[in-house]
Amino acid sequence: MRMAPTLPVTHQASYSLKDGDSFLVCDALGDFHGGEVADGLFHDGTRILSRLQLGLDGTTPTLLSAALGQDRVVFSAHLTNRPLPPIGGSGAKGVIHIERSRFLWEGRLHERIACSNHDRAPVSVPLTLEFAADFRDMFEVRGMERVRRGSYPQAQVDGDRVVLHYEGLDGVARRTVIAFSVAPTRLEEGRARFECRLAPRECFELYLEVGSDAQRPDAARHRRAMVHARGALRARRRSGARLRGSGLLFDAWVERSRTDIALLASDLPSGRYPYAGIPWFSTPFGRDAIITALQTLWLDPELARGVLAYLAERQAAEDSSFRDSAPGKIMHEARKGEMAALGEVPFGLYYGGVDTTPLFVMLAGRYFRRTGDIAFIERLWPALRRATGWIERSCDADPDGLLAYARGEASGLSNQGWKDSGDSVFHEDGRLAEGPLALVEVQGYAWEALQSMALLALERGEVEAAAAWRARAQALRDTVEARYWDAALDFYALARDGTGQMCRVLASNPGHLLYVGLPAPERALRVVAQLASPRFDNGWGVRTLAADQPRYNPMSYHNGSVWPHDVALCAAGMARYGARRQAARLLGEVFEAATHFGMRLPELFCGFPRSAGQPPIAYPVACLPQAWSAGSVFMLLQACLGLEVDARNGEVAIAHPQLPPGVDRLRVERLDVGGVRVDLLFTRLGERVVATRAGGPEDVRVTVRT
Repeated sequence: MRMAPTLPVTHQASYSLKDGDSFLVCDALGDFHGGEVADGLFHDGTRILSRLQLGLDGTTPTLLSAALGQDRVVFSAHLTNRPLPPIGGSGAKGVIHIERSRFLWEGRLHERIACSNHDRAPVSVPLTLEFAADFRDMFEVRGMERVRRGSYPQAQVDGDRVVLHYEGLDGVARRTVIAFSVAPTRLEEGRARFECRLAPRECFELYLEVGSDAQRPDAARHRRAMVHARGALRARRRSGARLRGSGLLFDAWVERSRTDIALLASDLPSGRYPYAGIPWFSTPFGRDAIITALQTLWLDPELARGVLAYLAERQAAEDSSFRDSAPGKIMHEARKGEMAALGEVPFGLYYGGVDTTPLFVMLAGRYFRRTGDIAFIERLWPALRRATGWIERSCDADPDGLLAYARGEASGLSNQGWKDSGDSVFHEDGRLAEGPLALVEVQGYAWEALQSMALLALERGEVEAAAAWRARAQALRDTVEARYWDAALDFYALARDGTGQMCRVLASNPGHLLYVGLPAPERALRVVAQLASPRFDNGWGVRTLAADQPRYNPMSYHNGSVWPHDVALCAAGMARYGARRQAARLLGEVFEAATHFGMRLPELFCGFPRSAGQPPIAYPVACLPQAWSAGSVFMLLQACLGLEVDARNGEVAIAHPQLPPGVDRLRVERLDVGGVRVDLLFTRLGERVVATRAGGPEDVRVTVRT
């Protein structure tokens, strides 16, 4: 479920870690408090540790600094016992230095707490850790009310560890073991106290681990686990081609984005799969993963392969109104946790996304064009046939031959495109549209999906099937051009409602139509002009809704905010129709926004117009990091470079390249073209950008159109 959570907002900086199906969110002190804020340690959709708070003699330490390491694996906080003295002052203040460092590995939290005495006399350090585990499902943390919960058996306290229990209504016994390397002076169900007597310059080290089973933490275990955690993330970061530019800030953004995608990716049996975002969506989503794979396909096709394999394994085989499933559909999201297991929510394995299935077929077609990997396509072919069958049956059932949706039950999503808020599809008078709804961009995805099937069928020698899919694609294109183009708006309508009426609203959705290349060129350029105008472009990117439209609200989730992945798709669409300079401008705007968010783009931010000297305005409960936001830089960059890889023909094609503002040189290294690696160099010379081969064998053709 992707709708915006309705939760209280904390304005304190938060820090997140992730490994596999575990993630952690804490404040700058390294503490988390649970309650109604999405902090804590989560595993498999359940908060297994809701409170962990460090104290000194009953007081909260003072923060010196906090940071995530460059590799995003280790969080560190530096603290002291009381405020530091004024400059030039004296007295025994701030004499205790505390360093907290932690990481996640294989479902466990590993933490080191080091207390050092910088006084000239011995000191007593009463160190306390308060902890609790509420075992709340993520949907409860997000604000959903439950009539009943399970039970909490008595905690077990045993010398150097505490075991907290929860007996779920789903019959699963969950437990959290908190183990210490040093037995506390006093250990209770929710509190551990350590009496530390430190000589001058002496350091006391405490290691703790939190997981589902009992282990004995120590320095050696901590170091070994850290090496493994860093090595696993490093391996994911090294996959694919490398980008090296001439701008330090731009390079930092690229590397941060690459690291965030590696951080969010989980190594599953089917391959690497990017989870959507922390904290709300740290789980497999279909649409998010496909778009992230599309964003990075030119650099790293392996991510797309993992996404396709995972989704094919979970393709729907039956009709279910509760799960919005039908044979052939591709999943929208998969959740673990008590509420999903009990059916209190349909999102354990949920199919309520109208666009995920055509996007799945689209990605398969683009993966094949990028890699020429026909062996993998053969393996995927039955799933692709089933997915296309669902698209065809759905279009045949629609009076206009369009791909439309209507949720099966009230527990499902009312809107099932990427803008899945309940108020995101409406008419020009602000009235909400009634279903079944046929979104304009979804028709574009379906059009490309049918074309992709025609291409793949030809490759397999299925000439008649290819012709049939081409004919279907052309018919759908004709319908879109006839039904959605609105001459008065000079734009495509947002959707068609269940009565056949068009939603005459200026939204960013037609930018996705440009991305797949469906519109006639003259209409596409009119869409480009609108998207590039101030009614859409607020100076930080393209708004989801034009500023003069009904229901416009720059603070809303989908009706006037800026989503980086949406900007990237719109920019790629602009570039497809030759508007590469406009795409480069959008890349520059999004890059400047990233500099205000610590070189890390959030899920979305507010759509207020850009003001001189003012940063973009954050959306308070946006996910950070978010996979398709992190991937946006790569799609934007590809759009500017005009670069396409065709491994089947051993060719890299570059058309009218542009570089983002402030970057005069960009090197693409180790770009895989059918198993052969080439390097490319883009250089700004006055008003032109020149692309050249910088390394690699000559049997890979590099063609450049300027």
